[in-house]
Amino acid sequence: MAMMDNVRAKIGSIMARFLVMESSGYEPYTPSDFKTLCSILQPGDILLIEGNQHVSTTIKYLTQSTWSHAAFYVGDFLPRPAPDESGKNPERPRLIEVNLGAGCVATHLSRYQDFNTRICRPVGLSDEDCAKVVEFMISKIGLKYDLRNIFDLLRYFIPTPPVPVSWRRKMLAFGSGDPTMAICSSLIAQAYQSVNYPILPEVTLAPGRTSAKSAYSKTEILHIRHHSLFAPRDFDLSPYFQVIKPSVQKGFDYKDLAFSGETSKRDVLRKQ
Repeated sequence: MAMMDNVRAKIGSIMARFLVMESSGYEPYTPSDFKTLCSILQPGDILLIEGNQHVSTTIKYLTQSTWSHAAFYVGDFLPRPAPDESGKNPERPRLIEVNLGAGCVATHLSRYQDFNTRICRPVGLSDEDCAKVVEFMISKIGLKYDLRNIFDLLRYFIPTPPVPVSWRRKMLAFGSGDPTMAICSSLIAQAYQSVNYPILPEVTLAPGRTSAKSAYSKTEILHIRHHSLFAPRDFDLSPYFQVIKPSVQKGFDYKDLAFSGETSKRDVLRKQ
């Protein structure tokens, strides 16, 4: 039995290394203003990433979304690394994420400076509950992805499986189920569930409350909530998370823009 587990683990490791390889030709659709992104993020924010790995294509297809990965921003809650041999101070890890094969790790924000990203911020989350969510995520650092469960990796080897739309998300649950619980967005969802903060809309008919309408939506929401199987796009579409646009949040005035080398309207007015 132990020998079989070792064999499966080695095969799983090989599969994982292939799936996390970067696809060629990726370019962000819009330029990234990394400095502004860094200044806008707050602890508790979720950073959605478009992703350029082989596994990213499948996740985006199955979830019908441009987002294939989610990372949790903890700010300065993690300790600053000691200076290296040259005396330079390494970048402080400010994100916690779950990566295929590696498991739950702390990583640097600069890792995603050249990617299309989106900030999703929980609305009205108290400072106390925010601290609890951060502590939950920090406590999971080191959680490993069980590579012995090869069937959980097989789902990612068909970039666009020919299945109906209604079945696609369910393909994420294919396999043993245990490693699925440690996929990036699932662990973040569990962190928010630990303080009873909602992600998906309620299945309710109460007036004035955001709710699922169609039978399909109700079934999907109950299925996802029951299995703690959330996808990155659930935070994007959630009625309880605000989408934060760094450039707009920092202060945006369209009159300051200049097109094709022309001076902006504001500069023209100043010269008059």
